[in-house]
Amino acid sequence: MVASIRRPNEPTRRSRKAAPVPPDWRAITWLDRAAVRLTGNLEITGAFPGELRGRPVLVAANHIGMWDPMVLIAACARIDVDLRFMLTAGLLDAPVAGFFLRRAGHLRVDRGKSNVAEAFDRAITELRTARLPLLVYPEGRISHDPGLWPERGKTGLARMALTGNVPVVTISQWGAHEAMYWGTETATKPADFVPLLTSFARAVRDRPTFRVHFGRQVDLSDLSASRPGDAMRAHKRIMEQIATDLVPLRIGEPDRPRFHDPTRPTDTRSPWRPTA
Repeated sequence: MVASIRRPNEPTRRSRKAAPVPPDWRAITWLDRAAVRLTGNLEITGAFPGELRGRPVLVAANHIGMWDPMVLIAACARIDVDLRFMLTAGLLDAPVAGFFLRRAGHLRVDRGKSNVAEAFDRAITELRTARLPLLVYPEGRISHDPGLWPERGKTGLARMALTGNVPVVTISQWGAHEAMYWGTETATKPADFVPLLTSFARAVRDRPTFRVHFGRQVDLSDLSASRPGDAMRAHKRIMEQIATDLVPLRIGEPDRPRFHDPTRPTDTRSPWRPTA
């Protein structure tokens, strides 16, 4: 059962006073919304739980393309949710973009093996006092599944939720993959940007529909961070809810996306696709 449908321009009242939005991030959000309007049509269903506004919240979303973070920022802004991302150190340390991302309050995660535990503890500490929702992609990368269903993913988000006693809500999305090709793993020369630019120009011309569904809070009340296996059980519930809510967003495309991206790898299989 999915959450009730909300009109796209109807925000939910904040149940608590939200953290102030840095002017830099407000400007970036405005530019983001303009770019999303340029490339397609945004459709929103569901609603962000009103009782969770102004509280620490983990948001789990499926990762379908290079453009989908832009779509998620625009969708959250439309319903008056000030979203933050968990970003790698490489992005936050970038010379220009990193400066603005750090000022906006995005959460840093360092992937070096020597400080994983420290990064996890820091994330839990920040989550417990945050007044903004933090978005994490459980898959960790754009899906390589041929049908673009969510990949298996990792339990990091689930462990954070259980350890910090932080509620989890989900977002399911479809259509943003049509705005920009996957391209290459790393862009190092001008030719690497050609697929991204040509696919972006095609999206401006064809204006695909970006569908974003805000799901309900995932019930993890019977699970514990200290009980073996519960992190995987929590992860399974989160991913299954994302996949279930994705079904009505991709009617007519149950097996493969109609839009073909020749650059995206298709070397994994999703365990989460609903069978009924």
